[in-house]
Amino acid sequence: MKKIFASTEALVDRPTHYCPGCTHGVIHRIVAESIEELGLRERTVGIAPVGCAVLAYEYFNCDMFEASHGRAPAVATGAKRSRPDLILFTYQGDGDLASIGMGEIIHAANRGEKITVIFVNNAVYGMTGGQMAPTTMPGQYTTTSPYGRDVKDVGYPVRMAEIVATLTTPGFVARVSLHNPKETIRAKEIIKRAFAYQAAGTCFTFVECLSTCPTNWGLSPREAEKWLEEKMVPYYPLGVKKRPEDFQEEQHGAS
Repeated sequence: MKKIFASTEALVDRPTHYCPGCTHGVIHRIVAESIEELGLRERTVGIAPVGCAVLAYEYFNCDMFEASHGRAPAVATGAKRSRPDLILFTYQGDGDLASIGMGEIIHAANRGEKITVIFVNNAVYGMTGGQMAPTTMPGQYTTTSPYGRDVKDVGYPVRMAEIVATLTTPGFVARVSLHNPKETIRAKEIIKRAFAYQAAGTCFTFVECLSTCPTNWGLSPREAEKWLEEKMVPYYPLGVKKRPEDFQEEQHGAS
């Protein structure tokens, strides 16, 4: 009998601490599969954040660091420059990366650090009680925006993939989603491509993953998937935002 689904050695077999319906677990799985399928697990080092994925080191079967809040790109930079042969990835949420870590991620990308950033955008601060995040949608209710996010007072949600993609430095930047099987398969392809670029020493790679948070959204898992598709995807369009080939084409055209 042909085996069509199996566990991956890049994940530890253990119970999860994530809430029912949370897609962090799905992202963990496809990151782990990508590392294993590319034959990179034995030289991969992950950086766990402060946030819902603060315990990511308990799930990935590779060496892991724990970074101070927002400082995962700095830790990854130090490790990669010390050991260029390693494969470094950071796994960060919207508070960790788009708020306190905004400066870290922009400068790491602008320096062209050869690391891979997995950015999980669930439009809310999940671990600390569901407060408004930089990525919270206009009108979205949170514990600190009980009447909905008012863009006149606090501005619009930050589109991190687009911001990173504006930098001149060569990079691979994309946004994916986990709200249905089709998009999950696409997300796996993109994340695997990001790690392949790093393994080849090509460029900085950044993948934003739209993720559900049923607990803090006050929705069932199925309702959360629908809300993500209807509310988040139109504002956060999916797809590749930048390729290293784009820089090469621009330089060729300029010459």
